[in-house]
Amino acid sequence: MTIAIDFGTSNTVIARWNAATQQPETLSLPGISQQIAKNPPLIPSLAYVEDASVGEVIIGQTVRDRGLDLANDPRFFRSFKRGIGAEIQGFLPELDEKTVTFEQVGEWFLAEIISKLQTQESSDSLFLTVPIDSFEAYRHWLTKVCQSLPVEQVRILDEPTAAALGYAAEGEVLLVIDFGGGTLDLSLVRVDLGAKNQQKPTGFILKWGEKLLGENSNQRPKTARVLAKAGANLGGSDLDNWLVDYFAEKQGLAKSPLTLRLAERLKIKLSSQPQASEIYFNDETLETYELELNRDEFNQILQERQFFDQLDGLMTAVLQQGRRQGIEAADIDAVLLVGGTVQIPAVQDWVEQYDMKRVKCQKPFEAIAHGALQLAQGFQLKDFLYHSYGIRYWNHRQKCHSWHPIVKAGQPYPMLNPVELKLGASVENQPSIELIIGELGAETAATEVYFDGSRLITRTVNTGSTTVQALNDRNGARTIAQLTPLGHPGSDRVKVSFWVDEQRSLRINVEDLLTNETLLNNQIVAELS
Repeated sequence: MTIAIDFGTSNTVIARWNAATQQPETLSLPGISQQIAKNPPLIPSLAYVEDASVGEVIIGQTVRDRGLDLANDPRFFRSFKRGIGAEIQGFLPELDEKTVTFEQVGEWFLAEIISKLQTQESSDSLFLTVPIDSFEAYRHWLTKVCQSLPVEQVRILDEPTAAALGYAAEGEVLLVIDFGGGTLDLSLVRVDLGAKNQQKPTGFILKWGEKLLGENSNQRPKTARVLAKAGANLGGSDLDNWLVDYFAEKQGLAKSPLTLRLAERLKIKLSSQPQASEIYFNDETLETYELELNRDEFNQILQERQFFDQLDGLMTAVLQQGRRQGIEAADIDAVLLVGGTVQIPAVQDWVEQYDMKRVKCQKPFEAIAHGALQLAQGFQLKDFLYHSYGIRYWNHRQKCHSWHPIVKAGQPYPMLNPVELKLGASVENQPSIELIIGELGAETAATEVYFDGSRLITRTVNTGSTTVQALNDRNGARTIAQLTPLGHPGSDRVKVSFWVDEQRSLRINVEDLLTNETLLNNQIVAELS
């Protein structure tokens, strides 16, 4: 059985491939899936840690049914996906004499889903999806989690690309707008449904590079080629927090998990009605909360937070990338809306102002999980690297470390031509040469993840500098060459060749120019996103 899991910031979707109908179908797991009219079965991405020492957690709808999401309890976690792989500012809770990280909560959450899934479905193949803007740290965490799961084969792909396959939209060029609880991703995808010819298949699944059609097949594979993509750490949970801040300022409302939940309900109601209200009475404390909001007021809050400016910036980036590939806005055959946040009327109005053809919003929750399953049915992906990668060096002019790009964003893979660098010793009798490789993010902004009371908040901060995550800055990983004889300044000592293989692994060769000896051959130094 082939299973796909779309692990989201607010909700998680599980789907399987039905061999009888040859169609994907969304699964409901008793106890943890919520059933809401007009929505497919969704698992709220919530966790309550009962015993951290043994990893005992309550997840999904059960958390809400027991009211465990309404109190300021350090054992309750929401939006924890956003904290995975990020530097957290603030104190992480210590539960049962153990400091609990978001990575640990995420692992417990997924393991609990797999455990419950296997009680009703036997699965030998699992597909997991990731946001475009995720750094290598998140993908590395997810890969490690996969290794511990009792599943024979696991594959990973980008969420918007999966959504393009999930909608099965007619047309060659598709713009996917994936706006969930934690991230906003835009992706321009060219879909080729394939035809009979004599070509051998090319193209690879994003993570493992496994070919899906036999070498002797005369069927040209169905492919989804990513032409452009842009993403931001912005989602529905940010809008919930903005509403809480609005009511805190307007009514003096306390910021708590309860008021956050009420704000979320208001937001959801405003997707289907022009005005909404939420009333909550606590029969123990006799406190009453009454919140009212209409769409015009909601839109004003979004305007004040530069919400639409951020959306415009991402759309401009994607369209510019597409233009460099010869794709104009008029060439886009359909726009596919994915994620709960795309149901907000203001977001749909924003999309329609670009006057694009055929905007589709029929499968906002299921498209990603359903699309991931298409990979098992003969689809292949051709993709490029979203981030740039570089090596750290000492900038003598500015007297600080800087980064020299070696592989730039937009690079297709596998790379046919390696990038070569020559390096020398910097001090007398140098015994080795170290190289720190980093993943280079946005040049104008960084994302902060921090606690505001009990709330996990992310915000974009303009820094004017490049955001970098080092990939190998740890003992035993930095050294690429042991020098025998010892190195001396004044001449190049080693030649390093970099390239990215079909599985998105950054590999290097290292040659000692003095002894003509190969020191490293085809060595993996990082898994790229």
